[in-house]
Amino acid sequence: MSSKIRIGIVGYGNLGRGVEASLQQQADMELVGIFSRRGPAGVEALNPDVPVHLLTDIESFEDHMDVLLLCGGSATDLPEQTPALTRHFHTVDSFDNHAEIPQHFARVDEVAQKSQKIGLISVGWDPGLFSLNRVLADAVLPQGETYTFWGKGLSQGHSDAVRRVEGVAAAVQYTIPSQEAMSLVRQGEQPDLSAFDRHVRVVYVVPEDGVDKESLATTIQEMPNYFEGYETHVYFIDQGTMDRDHQAMPHGGLVIRSGETGEGNPQVMEFGLTLGSNPEFTASALVAYARGVYRMAQMGDYGAKTLYDVAPGWLSPRSMEELRRDFL
Repeated sequence: MSSKIRIGIVGYGNLGRGVEASLQQQADMELVGIFSRRGPAGVEALNPDVPVHLLTDIESFEDHMDVLLLCGGSATDLPEQTPALTRHFHTVDSFDNHAEIPQHFARVDEVAQKSQKIGLISVGWDPGLFSLNRVLADAVLPQGETYTFWGKGLSQGHSDAVRRVEGVAAAVQYTIPSQEAMSLVRQGEQPDLSAFDRHVRVVYVVPEDGVDKESLATTIQEMPNYFEGYETHVYFIDQGTMDRDHQAMPHGGLVIRSGETGEGNPQVMEFGLTLGSNPEFTASALVAYARGVYRMAQMGDYGAKTLYDVAPGWLSPRSMEELRRDFL
Protein backbone atom coordinates (compact mmCIF):
# COMPACT_ATOMS: atom_id res chain seq x y z
CA MET A 1 0.00 0.00 0.00
CA SER A 2 1.36 3.40 -0.98
CA SER A 3 2.28 5.78 1.84
CA LYS A 4 1.98 8.77 -0.49
CA ILE A 5 -0.87 11.27 -0.37
CA ARG A 6 -3.27 10.28 -3.16
CA ILE A 7 -4.46 13.27 -5.19
CA GLY A 8 -7.21 13.68 -7.78
CA ILE A 9 -7.62 16.61 -10.15
CA VAL A 10 -11.08 17.84 -11.16
CA GLY A 11 -11.00 19.96 -14.30
CA TYR A 12 -8.09 20.12 -16.71
CA GLY A 13 -7.64 23.64 -17.98
CA ASN A 14 -4.64 25.85 -17.23
CA LEU A 15 -5.00 25.36 -13.48
CA GLY A 16 -5.43 21.59 -13.72
CA ARG A 17 -2.33 21.30 -15.89
CA GLY A 18 -0.46 23.43 -13.36
CA VAL A 19 -1.50 21.06 -10.57
CA GLU A 20 -0.24 18.06 -12.53
CA ALA A 21 3.09 19.81 -13.12
CA SER A 22 3.40 20.70 -9.43
CA LEU A 23 2.64 17.15 -8.32
CA GLN A 24 5.58 15.95 -10.36
CA GLN A 25 7.80 17.88 -7.91
CA GLN A 26 6.25 16.35 -4.76
CA ALA A 27 7.98 13.24 -3.44
CA ASP A 28 5.21 12.51 -0.92
CA MET A 29 2.26 12.73 -3.33
CA GLU A 30 0.91 10.73 -6.25
CA LEU A 31 -1.69 11.64 -8.88
CA VAL A 32 -4.43 9.02 -8.93
CA GLY A 33 -6.33 10.49 -11.85
CA ILE A 34 -7.79 13.43 -13.72
CA PHE A 35 -11.56 13.88 -13.80
CA SER A 36 -13.10 15.96 -16.57
CA ARG A 37 -16.44 16.49 -18.26
CA ARG A 38 -14.57 15.83 -21.51
CA GLY A 39 -13.40 12.39 -20.45
CA PRO A 40 -10.32 10.55 -21.78
CA ALA A 41 -10.94 11.53 -25.39
CA GLY A 42 -10.88 15.23 -24.60
CA VAL A 43 -7.89 15.46 -22.25
CA GLU A 44 -4.20 15.10 -23.06
CA ALA A 45 -2.34 14.97 -19.75
CA LEU A 46 1.28 16.04 -19.38
CA ASN A 47 2.06 12.48 -18.34
CA PRO A 48 0.37 10.09 -20.77
CA ASP A 49 0.36 7.38 -18.08
CA VAL A 50 -2.00 9.35 -15.83
CA PRO A 51 -5.55 7.93 -16.03
CA VAL A 52 -8.27 10.30 -17.23
CA HIS A 53 -11.90 9.65 -16.25
CA LEU A 54 -15.29 11.18 -16.83
CA LEU A 55 -16.27 13.45 -13.97
CA THR A 56 -19.57 11.58 -13.67
CA ASP A 57 -17.63 8.47 -12.59
CA ILE A 58 -15.81 10.14 -9.70
CA GLU A 59 -17.87 8.73 -6.82
CA SER A 60 -16.56 5.24 -7.58
CA PHE A 61 -13.11 6.49 -6.53
CA GLU A 62 -14.22 7.53 -3.04
CA ASP A 63 -11.88 5.06 -1.33
CA HIS A 64 -8.96 5.65 -3.68
CA MET A 65 -8.15 9.35 -3.14
CA ASP A 66 -7.12 11.33 -0.08
CA VAL A 67 -7.68 14.86 -1.42
CA LEU A 68 -9.40 16.26 -4.53
CA LEU A 69 -8.06 19.49 -6.04
CA LEU A 70 -10.87 21.35 -7.79
CA CYS A 71 -9.61 23.33 -10.76
CA GLY A 72 -12.81 24.70 -12.28
CA GLY A 73 -13.85 28.33 -12.56
CA SER A 74 -15.38 30.37 -9.76
CA ALA A 75 -18.20 31.79 -11.85
CA THR A 76 -20.21 28.59 -12.34
CA ASP A 77 -18.11 25.46 -11.60
CA LEU A 78 -16.95 25.74 -8.01
CA PRO A 79 -20.22 27.00 -6.46
CA GLU A 80 -21.74 23.66 -7.51
CA GLN A 81 -18.75 21.31 -7.56
CA THR A 82 -17.20 22.06 -4.19
CA PRO A 83 -20.31 21.30 -2.10
CA ALA A 84 -21.23 18.31 -4.28
CA LEU A 85 -17.78 16.69 -4.17
CA THR A 86 -17.20 17.44 -0.48
CA ARG A 87 -19.99 14.97 0.21
CA HIS A 88 -17.53 12.23 -0.75
CA PHE A 89 -13.98 13.65 -0.63
CA HIS A 90 -11.70 16.07 1.19
CA THR A 91 -11.45 18.99 -1.24
CA VAL A 92 -9.38 22.08 -1.97
CA ASP A 93 -10.67 24.78 -4.30
CA SER A 94 -9.51 28.18 -5.56
CA PHE A 95 -12.84 30.04 -5.36
CA ASP A 96 -11.82 33.65 -5.97
CA ASN A 97 -14.98 35.73 -5.94
CA HIS A 98 -14.16 37.72 -2.80
CA ALA A 99 -17.65 39.12 -2.30
CA GLU A 100 -19.24 35.66 -2.26
CA ILE A 101 -16.69 33.82 -0.09
CA PRO A 102 -18.88 33.89 3.08
CA GLN A 103 -21.81 32.34 1.22
CA HIS A 104 -19.57 29.77 -0.49
CA PHE A 105 -18.01 28.86 2.85
CA ALA A 106 -21.45 28.36 4.42
CA ARG A 107 -22.63 26.09 1.60
CA VAL A 108 -19.49 23.95 1.78
CA ASP A 109 -19.55 23.82 5.59
CA GLU A 110 -23.12 22.54 5.66
CA VAL A 111 -22.11 19.58 3.50
CA ALA A 112 -18.70 19.02 5.12
CA GLN A 113 -20.13 18.86 8.63
CA LYS A 114 -22.60 16.16 7.60
CA SER A 115 -20.09 14.12 5.58
CA GLN A 116 -17.25 14.68 8.07
CA LYS A 117 -14.97 15.84 5.26
CA ILE A 118 -12.75 18.90 4.93
CA GLY A 119 -13.60 21.48 2.29
CA LEU A 120 -10.76 24.02 2.07
CA ILE A 121 -11.86 26.98 -0.02
CA SER A 122 -10.27 30.00 -1.71
CA VAL A 123 -6.67 28.76 -1.89
CA GLY A 124 -4.18 30.50 -4.18
CA TRP A 125 -2.47 33.83 -3.86
CA ASP A 126 -5.45 36.21 -3.74
CA PRO A 127 -7.52 34.97 -2.14
CA GLY A 128 -4.84 32.89 -0.50
CA LEU A 129 -1.32 33.98 0.46
CA PHE A 130 -2.30 37.64 0.18
CA SER A 131 -5.18 36.93 2.57
CA LEU A 132 -2.72 35.57 5.14
CA ASN A 133 -0.51 38.62 4.79
CA ARG A 134 -3.43 41.00 5.22
CA VAL A 135 -4.29 39.33 8.54
CA LEU A 136 -0.65 39.23 9.66
CA ALA A 137 -0.08 42.89 8.82
CA ASP A 138 -3.28 43.95 10.56
CA ALA A 139 -2.33 41.99 13.68
CA VAL A 140 1.25 43.30 13.87
CA LEU A 141 0.37 46.93 13.04
CA PRO A 142 -3.13 47.54 14.43
CA GLN A 143 -2.78 51.26 13.80
CA GLY A 144 -2.67 51.65 10.04
CA GLU A 145 -4.18 50.81 6.67
CA THR A 146 -3.69 47.81 4.40
CA TYR A 147 -3.57 48.19 0.62
CA THR A 148 -3.68 45.40 -1.96
CA PHE A 149 -2.46 45.98 -5.50
CA TRP A 150 -2.88 43.40 -8.25
CA GLY A 151 -0.89 43.17 -11.45
CA LYS A 152 0.14 43.99 -13.92
CA GLY A 153 -1.10 40.60 -14.91
CA LEU A 154 -3.68 38.29 -16.35
CA SER A 155 -6.51 37.32 -14.00
CA GLN A 156 -7.69 33.73 -14.47
CA GLY A 157 -10.95 34.20 -12.58
CA HIS A 158 -11.96 37.39 -14.35
CA SER A 159 -10.91 36.00 -17.73
CA ASP A 160 -12.98 32.87 -17.11
CA ALA A 161 -15.99 34.98 -16.13
CA VAL A 162 -15.76 36.97 -19.37
CA ARG A 163 -15.41 33.84 -21.49
CA ARG A 164 -18.73 32.62 -20.11
CA VAL A 165 -20.60 35.70 -21.33
CA GLU A 166 -22.84 34.97 -24.30
CA GLY A 167 -21.26 36.25 -27.50
CA VAL A 168 -17.64 35.84 -26.32
CA ALA A 169 -15.52 33.38 -28.29
CA ALA A 170 -12.29 34.03 -26.33
CA ALA A 171 -11.12 36.59 -23.79
CA VAL A 172 -8.40 37.62 -21.36
CA GLN A 173 -8.46 40.25 -18.65
CA TYR A 174 -5.47 42.19 -17.31
CA THR A 175 -5.36 44.08 -14.02
CA ILE A 176 -3.08 47.12 -13.93
CA PRO A 177 -2.18 48.84 -10.62
CA SER A 178 -1.93 52.58 -10.15
CA GLN A 179 1.74 53.50 -9.83
CA GLU A 180 0.86 56.79 -8.14
CA ALA A 181 -1.23 55.04 -5.47
CA MET A 182 1.52 52.49 -4.76
CA SER A 183 4.11 55.24 -4.39
CA LEU A 184 2.00 57.10 -1.83
CA VAL A 185 1.50 53.99 0.28
CA ARG A 186 5.18 53.01 0.21
CA GLN A 187 6.09 56.48 1.45
CA GLY A 188 4.03 55.85 4.59
CA GLU A 189 1.03 57.83 3.44
CA GLN A 190 -2.38 56.39 4.21
CA PRO A 191 -4.52 57.66 1.32
CA ASP A 192 -8.22 56.87 1.19
CA LEU A 193 -8.21 54.47 -1.77
CA SER A 194 -10.92 52.03 -2.75
CA ALA A 195 -10.07 48.95 -4.84
CA PHE A 196 -11.57 50.85 -7.76
CA ASP A 197 -9.04 53.67 -7.28
CA ARG A 198 -6.06 51.30 -7.19
CA HIS A 199 -6.59 49.49 -10.49
CA VAL A 200 -7.67 49.65 -14.09
CA ARG A 201 -9.07 46.53 -15.76
CA VAL A 202 -8.39 45.86 -19.45
CA VAL A 203 -10.29 43.14 -21.34
CA TYR A 204 -9.43 41.75 -24.76
CA VAL A 205 -12.31 39.90 -26.41
CA VAL A 206 -12.67 37.81 -29.54
CA PRO A 207 -16.39 38.22 -30.30
CA GLU A 208 -18.57 35.62 -31.92
CA ASP A 209 -19.80 36.43 -35.42
CA GLY A 210 -22.68 38.87 -35.59
CA VAL A 211 -22.46 40.03 -31.99
CA ASP A 212 -23.36 43.63 -31.10
CA LYS A 213 -19.96 44.71 -29.77
CA GLU A 214 -21.19 47.84 -28.02
CA SER A 215 -23.82 45.88 -26.11
CA LEU A 216 -21.32 43.12 -25.30
CA ALA A 217 -18.81 45.63 -23.93
CA THR A 218 -21.50 47.14 -21.69
CA THR A 219 -22.49 43.70 -20.40
CA ILE A 220 -18.88 42.99 -19.43
CA GLN A 221 -18.32 46.39 -17.82
CA GLU A 222 -21.45 45.99 -15.69
CA MET A 223 -20.71 42.47 -14.39
CA PRO A 224 -21.24 42.60 -10.60
CA ASN A 225 -18.35 41.41 -8.40
CA TYR A 226 -16.00 41.48 -11.40
CA PHE A 227 -16.05 44.79 -13.32
CA GLU A 228 -18.88 46.91 -11.99
CA GLY A 229 -17.39 50.05 -10.40
CA TYR A 230 -13.95 49.66 -11.98
CA GLU A 231 -12.50 51.66 -14.84
CA THR A 232 -12.79 48.87 -17.41
CA HIS A 233 -11.65 49.05 -21.01
CA VAL A 234 -12.90 46.42 -23.47
CA TYR A 235 -11.01 45.91 -26.72
CA PHE A 236 -12.14 43.61 -29.52
CA ILE A 237 -9.50 41.63 -31.38
CA ASP A 238 -9.38 38.64 -33.74
CA GLN A 239 -8.34 35.11 -32.79
CA GLY A 240 -4.97 35.46 -34.50
CA THR A 241 -4.08 38.44 -32.31
CA MET A 242 -5.27 36.55 -29.24
CA ASP A 243 -3.07 33.58 -30.10
CA ARG A 244 -0.05 35.76 -30.86
CA ASP A 245 -0.15 38.30 -28.03
CA HIS A 246 -2.11 36.86 -25.11
CA GLN A 247 -0.96 33.29 -24.38
CA ALA A 248 1.45 34.07 -21.53
CA MET A 249 -0.10 34.27 -18.06
CA PRO A 250 2.05 36.55 -15.90
CA HIS A 251 0.68 38.18 -12.78
CA GLY A 252 1.67 39.41 -9.35
CA GLY A 253 0.95 42.12 -6.87
CA LEU A 254 1.59 43.60 -3.45
CA VAL A 255 0.07 43.73 0.01
CA ILE A 256 1.32 46.82 1.82
CA ARG A 257 0.50 47.79 5.40
CA SER A 258 1.26 51.40 6.25
CA GLY A 259 1.09 51.89 9.99
CA GLU A 260 2.77 53.30 13.04
CA THR A 261 3.93 52.15 16.45
CA GLY A 262 4.73 53.88 19.71
CA GLU A 263 4.85 57.66 19.45
CA GLY A 264 4.09 57.88 15.76
CA ASN A 265 7.00 55.89 14.35
CA PRO A 266 6.14 54.96 10.75
CA GLN A 267 6.28 51.25 9.82
CA VAL A 268 5.62 49.71 6.40
CA MET A 269 5.14 45.96 5.81
CA GLU A 270 5.17 44.69 2.24
CA PHE A 271 4.61 41.27 0.67
CA GLY A 272 4.96 40.89 -3.09
CA LEU A 273 4.76 38.34 -5.85
CA THR A 274 6.09 38.46 -9.40
CA LEU A 275 4.70 35.46 -11.26
CA GLY A 276 5.79 34.13 -14.62
CA SER A 277 2.73 31.85 -14.66
CA ASN A 278 -0.34 32.74 -12.65
CA PRO A 279 -2.02 29.30 -13.01
CA GLU A 280 1.13 27.35 -12.16
CA PHE A 281 1.73 29.39 -9.00
CA THR A 282 -1.91 29.07 -7.95
CA ALA A 283 -1.69 25.34 -8.64
CA SER A 284 1.42 25.08 -6.47
CA ALA A 285 -0.47 26.69 -3.60
CA LEU A 286 -3.35 24.21 -4.04
CA VAL A 287 -0.91 21.30 -3.89
CA ALA A 288 0.83 22.57 -0.74
CA TYR A 289 -2.51 23.05 0.99
CA ALA A 290 -3.63 19.57 -0.04
CA ARG A 291 -0.86 18.33 2.24
CA GLY A 292 -2.28 20.47 5.04
CA VAL A 293 -5.79 19.13 4.46
CA TYR A 294 -4.49 15.55 4.54
CA ARG A 295 -2.79 16.17 7.90
CA MET A 296 -5.88 17.85 9.34
CA ALA A 297 -7.98 14.91 8.22
CA GLN A 298 -5.55 12.51 9.91
CA MET A 299 -6.27 14.36 13.17
CA GLY A 300 -10.02 13.90 12.72
CA ASP A 301 -10.84 17.50 11.82
CA TYR A 302 -13.61 18.28 9.36
CA GLY A 303 -15.84 21.10 8.06
CA ALA A 304 -15.26 23.99 5.69
CA LYS A 305 -11.88 25.65 6.20
CA THR A 306 -9.84 28.59 4.90
CA LEU A 307 -6.10 29.23 4.93
CA TYR A 308 -6.54 30.82 8.35
CA ASP A 309 -7.26 27.35 9.76
CA VAL A 310 -4.18 25.59 8.36
CA ALA A 311 -0.90 25.78 10.30
CA PRO A 312 2.02 26.80 8.04
CA GLY A 313 4.10 23.84 9.17
CA TRP A 314 1.49 21.41 7.85
CA LEU A 315 2.13 22.62 4.30
CA SER A 316 5.71 21.38 4.23
CA PRO A 317 6.83 17.81 3.52
CA ARG A 318 9.62 18.40 6.04
CA SER A 319 9.34 17.33 9.67
CA MET A 320 8.76 19.86 12.42
CA GLU A 321 12.30 19.15 13.67
CA GLU A 322 13.70 20.06 10.25
CA LEU A 323 11.60 23.21 10.08
CA ARG A 324 12.82 24.38 13.49
CA ARG A 325 16.43 23.61 12.61
CA ASP A 326 16.54 24.98 9.05
CA PHE A 327 13.91 27.72 8.78
CA LEU A 328 13.17 29.17 12.20
